[in-house]
Amino acid sequence: MTEQTKTDAAKQTTAPAGPVGPDGSKGQIAGDLTVQDLGIIKSIIDAACQRGAFKANEMQAVGATYNKLESFLNVVQAQQKDLTKDSKGTPATATAKADANVNTQVGGKK
Repeated sequence: MTEQTKTDAAKQTTAPAGPVGPDGSKGQIAGDLTVQDLGIIKSIIDAACQRGAFKANEMQAVGATYNKLESFLNVVQAQQKDLTKDSKGTPATATAKADANVNTQVGGKK
């Protein structure tokens, strides 16, 4: 075996088996995406469009995605208001329930 082959083999055996999470844990990275995160993403898309970050031929896809995100956030916001009115719980309870709904809909774990 050459030195390069030995080095490559050593790297393969010492590499982590899966992705490493932000806390240093190995395995599946948590997919916690909250309603607030989606609102921030919407703001980022808006700012990027205003600054000309996208080419003209990309704007249709960006706009369609932005519109879907905005519609989704409006539905979640309406659900949060309904949950708050129905349960008369704290707004944090309604937000937690809506976040769980988002995680389920975007493929995250409940």
